[in-house]
Amino acid sequence: MNVLDRLDTTLRVVGGARLEGSVEVQGAKNAALPIMAAALLARGKVTLRRVPRITDVSVMWSLLEALGARLSTQDRNTITIDAANVSKARAPYTLVRKLAASFDLCGPLLGRFGRAEVPLPGGCVLGTRATDMHEAAFRALDADVAVAHGYLIASARNGKLHGGEIEFRMPSVGATKNAMLAAVTAEGDTVIHNAAMEPEVVDLANFLVAMGAKIAGAGGDTIRVTGVSELHGVEYEIIPDRIACGTLLLAGAITRGDVTVKKTRPDDVLALQLALGECGVKVTSGEDWIRVQAETVKGGTDVVTAPHPGFPTDLQPQMLSFLCTAPGVSVVEESIFNARFSYVNELVRMGADVRVAMDNNTALVKGVPTLSGAPVEAPDIRAGAGLVLAGLAAAGETEIIGLEYIDRGYERLEETLSALGGQVQRASGIVPFSEPTGTFETSVYPSV
Repeated sequence: MNVLDRLDTTLRVVGGARLEGSVEVQGAKNAALPIMAAALLARGKVTLRRVPRITDVSVMWSLLEALGARLSTQDRNTITIDAANVSKARAPYTLVRKLAASFDLCGPLLGRFGRAEVPLPGGCVLGTRATDMHEAAFRALDADVAVAHGYLIASARNGKLHGGEIEFRMPSVGATKNAMLAAVTAEGDTVIHNAAMEPEVVDLANFLVAMGAKIAGAGGDTIRVTGVSELHGVEYEIIPDRIACGTLLLAGAITRGDVTVKKTRPDDVLALQLALGECGVKVTSGEDWIRVQAETVKGGTDVVTAPHPGFPTDLQPQMLSFLCTAPGVSVVEESIFNARFSYVNELVRMGADVRVAMDNNTALVKGVPTLSGAPVEAPDIRAGAGLVLAGLAAAGETEIIGLEYIDRGYERLEETLSALGGQVQRASGIVPFSEPTGTFETSVYPSV
């Protein structure tokens, strides 16, 4: 029986407390995972700082170990990866099925070995996760690609990738990352058109450049990569997690509190700040902090999720929970994933007035005077966070089943919220982390 099997998966939230104070945000989950995968390309040790202590990182750790890499911890949020002994190009299904980001291994394995065999993505069920753009990118780099027995199998023709022109039909974070990861050691130049512009894509590009890659244009819609013969080891710090930051800001807003998030990057969550401002929340920021003061929420607003710099889909459930408590009528439209409103029935159990349109992409939200605590179940990471926020604002106690989802994306969320005055605790009192003793799976993160 592993650590996760021993955990009680229920979070209890007693609502009614106004959150106040300041907290530091964790490192970005969606930057750390592809950067860990990218370490497979290094001819030397890679040390990563500000790695979040979450179960998704634990899965990626185990995946890299299964491929032959050696990993160790330096302190609470610093890990070292040595990929010198990696000799396998096939990722195990038993681990990949737990984590959508494990598909980030395709690019590094293809770039290093000229071949990659990776199971189709797992992780949260948010809708269709097409791989066609990943496949098109690899073909543009002179690889043969096939899907067989649940695996994507890509192999470089004549054993070597070559630069090419890649044009995505729409911006895709995953496909942009994989295209860069495969292209950095390909022969010649690669141009990626209609590239994703998310901060996590930029962070991956910056990490690769720090290892010796030649990449220009990250953060814009056209990225240019000139292949190099090899990449070297490096020390690197992961960017702040904009989704965790936004979740904490919305926790302050939904409790009508006064919360400051420190060591963050305000520009990365500008769309959220604007949306909160439209609702009457006072939002101020400095170089590396954001403060919300929500004593008076005047009304709701309309939100449409979109690729960066638009409103993030990963903040949609948390924002909708907040809008359930805002006066008036709001409309939330989901344009990224086609099954993201699966949590709405749980909010309705708490007294929310939300109706999802028949197309399943739009929700009509009518603010209610108060939510009420109830037993609810989290279907995925961000929906789980949204239910936690609803619990903070609800009268009475909310019991949230599915804590294992929340632990995949948030580092000790209950401790962070408690530090701000929230009443949040694990039902069993067990925390799935302990202080480092030198090995990852048994002490620093939950084992998988």
